[in-house]
Amino acid sequence: MAKSVTSIAPDPMVERLRAALGPRQVTEQKMFGGTCFMLNGNMLIGTSKRGLLVRVGKEGHAAAAARPHARPMEMGRRSMEGYVHVAPEGTATEADLRGWLDLALAFVETLPPKIKSAKIATKRA
Repeated sequence: MAKSVTSIAPDPMVERLRAALGPRQVTEQKMFGGTCFMLNGNMLIGTSKRGLLVRVGKEGHAAAAARPHARPMEMGRRSMEGYVHVAPEGTATEADLRGWLDLALAFVETLPPKIKSAKIATKRA
């Protein structure tokens, strides 16, 4: 019997973000049902089927949420201050996407790098 192989189409936004980020040293991590880009261990920007998740910081939150096609990010019923959700219409052009990425970079580049703590193995008797 032949096995059915399903493939998930790649998210075109991931490719757009990779191109826009250029040579920056970022890592990608699966989070929030999509792909998030991390800069120095800090979440920068992420994508999912519902749009873009942009980290803007608490001070920039109100101004970013007031921009066209943006709203405060919510997880469950809890608002995530410092993050905004941008509908796909808000990233239609490369200039639109670049504007959101620049906003995220302006905030995240001010954060100290996150250093992964080494897991200490404990011996059980």
